[in-house]
Amino acid sequence: MSFSKEIVSLVNDEFCSRRKQNEVERELRLNEVHRKCPELRAIDYELSTTGLQILETSLRGKEGLSERIAVIKERNKELLQKRAELLRSVGYDEDYTDIKFRCDKCKDQGYIDGRMCSCLRSALVTKQLEGSGVGQLIAGQSFENFSLEMYPEGVREEMADLLEDLKEYASKFTAKSSNLIFVGGTGLGKTHLSTALAKAIIEKGYNVVYETATNVFADFENDRFRDRYSGEAPVATKYMECELLILDDLGTEVVTNFTVSCLYNLINTRLNKCLPTILSTNLNSQEIRKIYNDRITSRLFGDFEIKVFRGNDIRKTK
Repeated sequence: MSFSKEIVSLVNDEFCSRRKQNEVERELRLNEVHRKCPELRAIDYELSTTGLQILETSLRGKEGLSERIAVIKERNKELLQKRAELLRSVGYDEDYTDIKFRCDKCKDQGYIDGRMCSCLRSALVTKQLEGSGVGQLIAGQSFENFSLEMYPEGVREEMADLLEDLKEYASKFTAKSSNLIFVGGTGLGKTHLSTALAKAIIEKGYNVVYETATNVFADFENDRFRDRYSGEAPVATKYMECELLILDDLGTEVVTNFTVSCLYNLINTRLNKCLPTILSTNLNSQEIRKIYNDRITSRLFGDFEIKVFRGNDIRKTK
């Protein structure tokens, strides 16, 4: 499992900011209670010198060291008890000035004994979802809420098998999984199941990019005319390098020699890198052959596993 360097960097920055904010909020609470009870300020100052006291007594030699440290610890115990009593006396809980962590398991560090904490993994997944192009869709579309009841009886069993196939694809996904092409008319669930796949695979920690064909080719077009001396990486690079590319609505773009060339380059590059791609289209096989050249169609029908969506527009039955 892996996350892109950009995602990891963004989340690490967020966790760093979170820890700094925790300290700021704690300092504000300390100032608040110190204003209400100046005696607490004096206690906190003495407690803050504990480390220095231990160091100084250690430098005085080993003889009687344990006894001297025991005295310091006993004094600390008394101060903490007095501090708790004072906090309660002015209306605060004993832990009011403690640092408040969003995750008590890892103390907002993101790791526990060198292993990634669930809070960090969740943050990475969330950021990956936001950057995948499918963030809003995922909120309402998943395997769990995909209804087969909308399909006519004649194709319901077939679609049930397709649903199970895609669930298995997601559960066993690796960066070397097979390529898929979803073929079928509008409103047959292609986008819903594409979204469900993206969600499940992102949650496994893979770098997934989900985008419409129109937007993908627009990015290639923008890269074509961008300032090559700007130092910025081409936007379309992500489509070539992500661990899974889901290209939705193939065939809705304005087809030109440029877009056809981009599509071939995109598919060919990902095939050569053994990076899986999922395409969805409302076009049938004859329409695909008519619109795209032989180099592309030979790739689509030779290197992609075809998943056919049948039935009537399920959106009209809701």
